[in-house]
Amino acid sequence: MTDIPMTTLNNGVQMPQLGFGVFQVPDLADCEAAVTAAIQQGYRLIDTATAYQNEAAVGRAIRKSGLPRDQFFVTSKLWVSDFTYDRAKRGIDASLNRLGVDYLDLYLLHQPYGDVMGAWRALEAAYRAGKLRAIGVSNFYADQLKNLELTMQVQPAVNQIEVNPWYQQTNEVQFNQGEQVRVEAWAPFAEGKHAIFTDPTLTQIAQAHQKTTGQVILRWLLQRGITVIPKSVHADRMAENLNVFDFTLSPAEMAAIADLDRGESQFFDHRDPVTIEQIFGSSLSQLHD
Repeated sequence: MTDIPMTTLNNGVQMPQLGFGVFQVPDLADCEAAVTAAIQQGYRLIDTATAYQNEAAVGRAIRKSGLPRDQFFVTSKLWVSDFTYDRAKRGIDASLNRLGVDYLDLYLLHQPYGDVMGAWRALEAAYRAGKLRAIGVSNFYADQLKNLELTMQVQPAVNQIEVNPWYQQTNEVQFNQGEQVRVEAWAPFAEGKHAIFTDPTLTQIAQAHQKTTGQVILRWLLQRGITVIPKSVHADRMAENLNVFDFTLSPAEMAAIADLDRGESQFFDHRDPVTIEQIFGSSLSQLHD
């Protein structure tokens, strides 16, 4: 079983550098089976969200594993429909109840819209009460993060954002890291867009290390100091994604991957007014990360 290295968040909490995401696995039986398989492979960081509609399945898989709760690092997220102080308090408790746990290791504001400050105050209260070991945000740009830092009392520990070879977000990553906020990458494989798994540059690097292109992408993220949460429902791919701690990319290889940056989201612009309106109007079954 792979020994996954840990990183220390800005409040001293230890977090695995690589975990397992369950976005787009809404079927509860499928999700429970996938998380069970991931746990058997050695994953301990499990990332879910209210919007994914599978918190209950994640909780069942964790309990059925027979492993102590403190061996897991469980993350969930609050959706924008609960972004007021009172609704966020209820939303946190609802996540805890669905997961069947007494505390969450990390809880995030899923989007930077609505009453962010009211919701964040609720996260701070739950953090002080011991319900949340660490709190953070997702999809926040540098100015939004700084505004939150200057306004609130508890600094975010994590910012979960889209990072992949096509959308590297170099300035955003550097800003977060300079603020001692851990960057966590969603969609590390860009969901296969632009034939990422057969890209010539990535393929050449993979062959040099006797690895797959997916493993090269994960290694590239890890070497940038980014936590990563790849998703797969296939046990062999889960194992492959864990097997990335026995090689190192050279500076030349890192530079070659940097040249692949297209500088645009592979999904949508979080600052586009139309996108913001769609996120507010989306039903939970229509959401993206």
